[in-house]
Amino acid sequence: MLGTSIVLGQPAALAERGNPRVEFNGQTIDAMVADFMEEQRIPGMTLAIVQAPYIPRVVGYGVSNVEKGLLASPNTLWNVGQMTQAYTAVAIMQLVEAGKLGIDDPIGTHVAGLPSEWQAITVRQLMAHASGLPDYSQQAGFDASRAYAPAAVMALIAEAPLAFRPGTAVANSATDFYLLGLAVEAASGMSYEAFVTENQIKRLGLKNTMFASDLPQVKQEAVEANGFKHKEFLRERDYIDPTEMATGYAVQSGRLTPAKQNAQSAFFANGAVLASAEDISLWDMGLAGELLVSKKENRDFLYAPVKLADGATAPAHCGWRFPGHRGLMDIQGNVPGFSCYLSRFTDKSELLCVTLCANKEGVDLSGLARRIAGAFIRTLGPPVGPQAMACRESCYSVAETVDRLEALVKSKGIDVAARVDHAAAAKKKGLELPPTEVLIFGNPAVGTQLMQSRRSVALDLPLRVVVWEEADGTVWTGYHDVAGLAAQHGIGDRDEVVAAMQAGLEALLRQATAPY
Repeated sequence: MLGTSIVLGQPAALAERGNPRVEFNGQTIDAMVADFMEEQRIPGMTLAIVQAPYIPRVVGYGVSNVEKGLLASPNTLWNVGQMTQAYTAVAIMQLVEAGKLGIDDPIGTHVAGLPSEWQAITVRQLMAHASGLPDYSQQAGFDASRAYAPAAVMALIAEAPLAFRPGTAVANSATDFYLLGLAVEAASGMSYEAFVTENQIKRLGLKNTMFASDLPQVKQEAVEANGFKHKEFLRERDYIDPTEMATGYAVQSGRLTPAKQNAQSAFFANGAVLASAEDISLWDMGLAGELLVSKKENRDFLYAPVKLADGATAPAHCGWRFPGHRGLMDIQGNVPGFSCYLSRFTDKSELLCVTLCANKEGVDLSGLARRIAGAFIRTLGPPVGPQAMACRESCYSVAETVDRLEALVKSKGIDVAARVDHAAAAKKKGLELPPTEVLIFGNPAVGTQLMQSRRSVALDLPLRVVVWEEADGTVWTGYHDVAGLAAQHGIGDRDEVVAAMQAGLEALLRQATAPY
């Protein structure tokens, strides 16, 4: 009885800590992941959970290499993509603490040979993605599998103008962190890889975090696709529970196809780190305290939203995104063949982190991660279960979220049928409702094809997105899954149309709710 009263007296998050029944809306984590992998055609994934200072769960699903049948495991290495920006930001702060670099240094004082209009851009602006520099990785001539010298990277964008005056806006650009990597090398006198290895990987004792140049030193058995299986573990300890590099995949012409191997120098300080999900979790906990960045004010700097020249703030910094949930910060990586995601619930009452790594490019893992978080602490999950609708938290207010979504919809040539402000309508009737709006939009050229199959789907078209504010101040978007609508109405002959509508809707919501 005493034990029960203690549990009941704890905050809800702490009372759930250690609960072995990890489910969200009646679905286990394993079922969530399995369903998601099937829907997204993902060959393999690894999940890691932090409940500081513990890592109570690390589990692999599926295969890291389809052709060879290698299993995704806790030791599988994934290209973490733009999550590398967080490692680069730590390296910058370590050099700041060593007195070798200043946050407000012009990048031209550390990196020679830059175009004149780039030279005054500061380290601070680069870390904030507030430089206005064009993104070299988005240029038509960029090849992620090609080795690049810095001069070749600069040549990709040498003639491109700045997108905006530095410090006045934010836009994710690989060039920002490429230049920061060069600054790390200049200030430290070491290669970027060597500096990160010495001051983060070795400092934390991370055994499964490295760069592609380190892979030759990893004992990976030469398992072949012709049926040859692992056998070296029978003779040598290093091959038991082996560290193996995952193969990345993309969908081409409807088929899952191995992606070309990404070149380390192509992504450099913006996307070259290879790590296991467990090591990401260990690094994540190292970031929480003094192990990597010793001064609290410097750690706080990494976690602070960007302040722009006009006094406005952008809910992002150093690749991290800051939705409205108190203490939440997340970061994602997406490079050819791989998708990775880390969410950190840093409030002292929660202290939960979810890492997901997958060997398929272009996968949005944020919704799955949020439901997994909800399995450990219910209040961390979306406020409405997936049976009702898909949900995504926004970084903005209800009105601003809908404004952004409406602008994006119109920019794509999609018709806006209506914008309904339910809170305003309630107020006219003397009732109270937290901010709640619905945007109704669609493309008749696409939606008509579904109605040609089943006229009943007209009840759910055009598409609609609801945006609302919860009691804790968080803002959420919700929508009905297009594939679910098609199934509900018995539409089985328009798979390509349904997939295109679903992908388009998800892309619009990602852009509308995210800071970059």
